[in-house]
Amino acid sequence: MKVTELAKEFGTTPDTVRYYTRLKLLNPTKSENGYKYYPPTEISRLKFILSARQLGFSVSDIQHIVDEASLGKAACPLVRSLIKERLAETEKQFQAMLALRKNMKDALAQWEIKEDKAPTSTMVCHLIDSFEPTENNGGSHE
Repeated sequence: MKVTELAKEFGTTPDTVRYYTRLKLLNPTKSENGYKYYPPTEISRLKFILSARQLGFSVSDIQHIVDEASLGKAACPLVRSLIKERLAETEKQFQAMLALRKNMKDALAQWEIKEDKAPTSTMVCHLIDSFEPTENNGGSHE
C-alpha cells in the first residue's frame, strides 16, 4: 500500500504517515519506481501508533513501547506504567482547565455589572485590573 492509500485507509493524512516514517516508527520498502510501499506489518504498525496516540501516548512513549516489543519483551508492564503517568498528567491539566473555567465564569459575572471605562496611563482595561478570583485559584506564574 502506498502512502496516500494507507492514509486514506486510516482516515489520516499522508503527512502523518510520512512523519511516522521519518521517525522510523514505520519502515516501508521502496518499489522499483521509487514509491514507498507499506506491507501488512507496517499497516498493522500504523494502526497501533494511531490507537496509542488516541490513548494519549506520546511519540516518545510509542517508540519506547515498540523498542521493548522489538526486543521480544512483553510491553504490557511498560504500557500500564506509561498510561498511569499520562492519566495523572491529564488529570492535572483537567483540574487546571476547571480552575480556568471557574475564573472565566467569575470574571464574566463580575464584569456584567461594571461599566465600560476608557484606558488611562496606568490602566489598559479596568475589568481585568479589578478581577478578583472568588477562591485562591489564580493564574499560574510558570
